[in-house]
Formats: sequence, C-alpha cells, structure tokens
Amino acid sequence: MANEPAERAATELLLIERERERAVLDSVITELGTGRPAVVAVTGRPGLGQHALLRWAARLAEDRGLRVRHARATGAERELRHGAVVQLTGPPQGPPHELPCRPDRLAGMTELLCAARSRPTLLVVEDTQWLDPASLQWFQALVRRLPGTPVALLAGSSGIPVHDTPLPCVADWPTAPAVRTAELALPPLSAHGVATAVELICGIAGDQRFTEAAAHLTAGHPAVLHTALRRFTGYGYAPVAGYLPELRDLVTAAAGDHTTRVLHGLPDAAVAVLRALAVCGGLLDLPLVCLLAGQRHLSETKLRAVLEASGFTTAGHAAPRVHDPLVRARILEEMPADERADLHARVAECAHRAAAADEDIAELLLHARPLGTPWAVPTLCRGSAAAQHRGEHAVAVARLSRALDEPLEPEQRARLQFELAAAEAMTAPEAGDRRLAGITRAEHADGRLRARATDLGLARGNADWGRRTAAEAIPAAHGGERDGLIALYWLAEQTRQDDTELVMPEVPALPDRPADAPRAGVRAWQLALRGDDPDATRALARSALAGPADADSLFLPRLVACRALFLTDDTEEAEHHLDALLDGARRHRTPTVVGRVLGIRAELHLRCGRIGAAERDITAAERALPFTSWHPYAVPQLLGLRLTIDLENGRRDQARALACAPTPAGAEDSVLWSFLLFGRALAASADGEPAVALELLRECGRRLLRRQWINPALLPWRSTAARLAHTLGHRDEALRLSREELRLARRWGTASALGRAELGAAPAAGPARTDRLRTAVAVLRDSPARVAYTGALVELATAEREGGDRERAAELVAEAALLTAACPVPRLAGRVRLLATDLRSPAAPTVPDAPEHHGWDTLTEAERRTALLAGCGHGNRDIADLLSVSRRTVELRLSGVYKKLRISGRGELSALVRAMDGC
Repeated sequence: MANEPAERAATELLLIERERERAVLDSVITELGTGRPAVVAVTGRPGLGQHALLRWAARLAEDRGLRVRHARATGAERELRHGAVVQLTGPPQGPPHELPCRPDRLAGMTELLCAARSRPTLLVVEDTQWLDPASLQWFQALVRRLPGTPVALLAGSSGIPVHDTPLPCVADWPTAPAVRTAELALPPLSAHGVATAVELICGIAGDQRFTEAAAHLTAGHPAVLHTALRRFTGYGYAPVAGYLPELRDLVTAAAGDHTTRVLHGLPDAAVAVLRALAVCGGLLDLPLVCLLAGQRHLSETKLRAVLEASGFTTAGHAAPRVHDPLVRARILEEMPADERADLHARVAECAHRAAAADEDIAELLLHARPLGTPWAVPTLCRGSAAAQHRGEHAVAVARLSRALDEPLEPEQRARLQFELAAAEAMTAPEAGDRRLAGITRAEHADGRLRARATDLGLARGNADWGRRTAAEAIPAAHGGERDGLIALYWLAEQTRQDDTELVMPEVPALPDRPADAPRAGVRAWQLALRGDDPDATRALARSALAGPADADSLFLPRLVACRALFLTDDTEEAEHHLDALLDGARRHRTPTVVGRVLGIRAELHLRCGRIGAAERDITAAERALPFTSWHPYAVPQLLGLRLTIDLENGRRDQARALACAPTPAGAEDSVLWSFLLFGRALAASADGEPAVALELLRECGRRLLRRQWINPALLPWRSTAARLAHTLGHRDEALRLSREELRLARRWGTASALGRAELGAAPAAGPARTDRLRTAVAVLRDSPARVAYTGALVELATAEREGGDRERAAELVAEAALLTAACPVPRLAGRVRLLATDLRSPAAPTVPDAPEHHGWDTLTEAERRTALLAGCGHGNRDIADLLSVSRRTVELRLSGVYKKLRISGRGELSALVRAMDGC
C-alpha cells in the first residue's frame, strides 16, 4: 500500500500538463479510425515526456481496435541499415539464398500499406534523431504515400540533430491536404504542475515552500522531478520545508544521472565541444572552442542547434555557455584525468593569449597540468590576491598551492611557500606553521626569509613554536638575519608561561642599547614590561620604528615597539606607526599581522577613551583572523580586550557571557591568560561579586609577576584589586597593593600610570581620600588615559559632594559630562547622569529640547560635538585628541558650524553654548 502513490506516479507524472497534446493525439487517432492519415511530431528536450506521450497514444489506439506498430531508434543502431524499419515491418522472410543481394530500399512498405487498408495502423517511432540513413529515406517515402491510406505516423524526438540530413520538420514534409500534420513541442512543468506531481508521488500535497523549492531546483523537468521525488518518498520524507536539504541533495543526484544519460545520447563531436565549453566558461568564441575540441570542421549552425537541444547550454555572446555547475562537473568527470588536465591547460593558454581576466585564467590553471610558462605563476598569485581581497581564503590557498606545482627556482619557491603560509592562517593555520618551519630549516639564497617566516609564525601567538624555531635557525644565520632571529627568540621567551625548562638554548642576550631595529624594538618591550627607564624605552622604540618598513622588515619587533610607546604615553606617535603597520600588512596580505595590529590599536583606543573606535578595531580584528585561527596562547588577550570593551559600552550581559565562554585548550598556558583573568575580574565586579573578582585579580597578578611583567601601565591589576580588597574589608591587603602600585608607577613615571595609581589608592586612603582623588585628576588631566580621567572626575565629584562642596562637584560633573558627550563611554555616562540629577545640573552638554538658535538643528552630530567642545573653551588640538580626528578636520567642521549658524567665530559660539547651558 505504501508504494501505490509512487507506482501510479510512474505512469501519470510525465503526462501532467499534457492535456493539449493528448487532445490533439486523441483527435488524430479518432480521425485515423475513419481513414484519415496523419503525421505528428512530438519534440522537446530530453526527459520532458515524449516517450510517455507516444506510449499513451499507442495504448489509446489499441483500446480503439487500431493496429499499432512500435519502433525505437538508438545510437547503437545508427550503422544498421533499416534498423527502425525492421522493428515496424519485421525482418525479410525466406531462405537466405533467396533474399535479394541488394536490399529493397522500401522493403516492407507495400505490405504495411496493404495491411493498413483492412485495419487502420498507427506507427509510433521514438528517438527519430537516431534513425539510420536508410530508415530516414524509408519514412520520407512513406509520408509521400500516405494520402488515401489509413496510416498515422507519430514521431518522437529529443530535438537533437544527429544527422547531416535529419528527418524534416512537419512543416517541411511533402504531404497532401488530406494528411493531417501537427508538431507538439513539450515545455517544462509549471509551478502548478510541479505541485501536482508532488502530491501525486508523495500521496499528500506539499507545503508552499517545498513545492516552490522543487520547481526551482528541477526547473520543472519531469524526469528529474520524478526520480528525485520517488527517492524522496522512498526514504519516508514528507513534502514539507523541513526536508528541503534532503530534497536538494536528491535533486542534485537525479539531475546528474539525467545529464549522464543525455550525454551518452549525444554525438561524439557534440560531447567533445561540450567538454571544451564546460572548461572555457564563455571565455572564448565558438570557433576557437571547436578548435580546442578537435572539431574545427563542424557546422556552427548545426552545432548550436545540437547544444541548445541538449538543454545543457544557454546562448552566449561569443559562444553557448554551460550554465549549471553540476552539468559542467558531469560533462567533465568521465574524461580521463590526464585529458581533462590537458584540456584545461590548452584553454588557459588560449585565454592568456586572448587577454582574459587573471582570475578566469587562474581558475583554469587550478585544474591544468603544469605549464612551465613564465606567466602562469604570476597569474595564479594575482588571482590569489583577488580572492583574499574578497574574503575567499580557501580559493586563495588553492591558487597559491597550484602555483607551487610549476617549475620554480628555490628562492622563488620559498617565497611562494611564505605567501601560502600567510594565506593558510585563515583556513589551515597549523599547516601554515609547518610550512613556515620548513622555510626556516631550508637553505635559501636570501636568508632574510628565515627571520620573516619565524616572525609570521610567531605572530599567530605560538610562543613555544617561535622560540624553538628561532633557536634552531640562529646557528646558521648571519648578520641582520641573525639579529632578527635573536630578537624574535627573546620576544617569544617573554610570552612563554612555563619557565621550568632545564636546558636553555644558547642564545645571546639582547644588549642594553641595540643598534639594529628588531633587537631595539624587543629590548624596548622588555624595559616596558619591567617598568624600567621610560626614557630609554622611548628612545629604543623610536629607533626600532625609525626606518621605513619594507617587504623584508620584521613585523613583531615593530609592533611591540608601538606598544612600548603607548605605555610611555606617546599614544599619538604609537597610533601613527600602528596605522603604517596596518597598511603594510594589508598590502602584503598577511591576515595574522592585520589581526594583531588591529587588536593592539583597539587597546590603544580603549586607553584613550575612544570606545567606539576600539570596538570597530576589535571587530575588524576578529574578521581579519577569527579566534579559531589564532593559536590558543593569543586568544585570552583578545577575549579580555573584547570583554572590557563590552563592559565600557554597558553591555554587561554580553560581557558576562564572554567571561563564561569556553576557551581553547592550552590557552591557560600563556602569560597572556592574565588579560582574560583581568577582564573576568571586571565582569565579576560589575555583577556584584567582589570576592570572585579579587581572587581572579590575585591569580592575574601571580602570573604576571612570574614572568616579571610588573609595569602597572600594562595592566592596573593592583589598584583594581586594592579597591575590591577595601570593599571586602581587607584593609592591609588594600594598602599593600595600592602602595606597591604607587611605587612602581612613580618608577615608571608616566602620567597615565601615576594617575591610575593615585585613583586606585584613594579608597584605602581614609581621610586623605579626597586629596588622593584631586591628585589623580590633576595628573590624569594631561594624560591620554581619557577613561581613567573621566572616572577620576566622577569619583572626585562624588567626594566633593559628600564633603559639602556641591558647587565644585557640579563643575567636575559638567567637565565629565562634556568628556562623555565628546567620547561616549556608556558605563561612565550613566554615573554622570545620576550625579548631575542629584546636583540639579544637566547630565551632558546636549542640545536643549527647544534651542533658541534656529540653525542648531542643521548641524551634523559630529559638528555638534565639535561646536560644544569649542564653545566650552577647548582648543583645536584638544578637540582633535578628544574626538580622535585631525586638527584639519576640526577646522573644517568649525567652518561648517559658523556658516550654518551664521556666526563670525568662536566668541559667538561660546556665547551660544553658554546660553544653552552646554558648559
């Protein structure tokens, strides 16, 4: 019972929406019973139901008592004389020695016509495109003899012209008026027809999404639809949208099988041209395609007709195109692999001579044998670069891998290996690491590549790999390459958490004042981590960044030099060099480097209070290289940064989820785990869990101290822990931590570190709390640490209010409001609004509900912020720093403001802002 719908569908599906055609055939058979002859052609692309319609007509004729004769031509019988005629009339009768030596070209026709006079006869011939030449002549002669004879000829064809002299179309047959003629061209099923077929085969109506998908996937092709739906119901699936993935897979398989069947029914010459078309993809014109296929003498008109009738191609400007990827695959898959590779190679060479696009040629070369031509490798490299630019990293990797199959010089091969390893960071980072390690162990004419390979591999975060690889490469290195590898070794050593190794590699220590850029950058970072000598740190970092970066420059020493600079409060200089590093990384297509630079720049923006810019950079870093592609050692720092940004933006739920999210195995084994511990502590503190937060900060501190990362400018874990310890009543611990941070901050000497230390020491200072906060505000005012400065203003305002000086508190809140308006920090903005409400002052210098000046509404948001800051007395440079724009941008915005407000300058602007209570 379960198979009844499918069995019924096997005979009915191919007749769906064939009512018009069946009516014509019914009429022809009825008239044949009265003695009127007819000739009817049923045409259409393969699989549209020609056979089913002819056999339906044959059964109808038999039911009405007519004689039916059936024949089917095949490609295997094309060389067999009268192959189809014999099926209709039977073989010649009599002993072999009595048969004529020259067979009658109209054999059997007389007997057939005589028999038809006593009983009307329907002749059904399928696949007439395969008729042998003798059968073609026989049927043409039969058509001329039809007048007055009750014989009807039903001829079915796929429409693919196989012969040079095919059976003429109905309009060209030499028939008399007494002979009825008709040509029935079968179309695909409509959407309604597909829905009917679904119900017929599945036994129930399909839902709308299912039937629409079925119509789209099969293009209304009855044979493909029947095969796919029969298998679909066989698996017990229901015709609902939830099973669309299964339907899609089954349609793909059915369409592939149909393609194979049709291919086997095409002439060899047409198949050869189809293969060439499948490879060319519309790049070349048809005569050149035929030449590549070895069919230069084919008639272009006939060839186009064959290709169109097959249903595999669509018309193109220069040549037909194989439109379906599945069809292209099936057309090519039966070719021997070496022939397929050779065809791709020949097409690629023609496309190159025709100046086709690099990406089109690169795609051809992917499947071609090695050419050994000078243009192949550059074309593949340019195609890879274009794919990377679009974010198609797997394609980029495939093209570079194919370039390595070409004959190359050792140095060129090594550079290609380097480019491939950089691209593999997105798709197979471990494979990229192995490839880079191989470069460091090989002999190259250009030894600088060893250091660059180590630099790139270490950039992904694997300190153990970088340390080991650098140590192995140093003995064979000389000059600048050796200096670079030594620098990278000590940089990896700084990040390594495990310091229990018994046998240390014999690597020279870094000199106090290295002359070369790589060692100077790493030495600057060493001093910055230990909080030693900010002047020397600054000088070394500038030395590392002094020269222009080129393709052979090491990235990581320059990056840590940038980090050292913003730890010395030289943030503008650090940002300038980070921008240059980012441009170079993008130009050289190294996603690992791009991600590292964006992550560090996000940290800089965060320290400077530019929360929006920090979020954009960390998001771009995640896009440049997803967390899954980083080595586990590097992930905690990025996660901690993202977590902190979420907290500053007031997204506590997201921060909480990120703090609880699982981390990659091995992430805890790096000193960078401290950054995630710090972020988790901030999240726990925001959630009202000070004890949890304090324990996280203790562990954070233990890990940092173990590696001698003691500079409070790096992570202010002591001051943060001191606040929590004070909250929990651990006064001694709070005092110890705050004093230690103050001591270290004074040794380092930057305004940011000192101000944060003073701010952190305030809660445990007792009666001196307000003085500590005043000192913190004074120190931080000239520092780039805008978030810390705004926080200090808020805390001092709270202390002044509690001390009874509400006027001073209101002034501090107004300044904090201005800062949060210019550089929004949602976490602090909420506290400012609460304080402002309590002090009966505006929460932020925003435009009043009903501004008096009619032109204020015409300003853009950027112009409003700039106008507010200028009106409150800030200079252009201060405004540029606050808004993270250039001074030229500030000048242009103010010019626009003056023009829109119709005022002459800063004096009128200040009066307007004061009138609006903006300052």
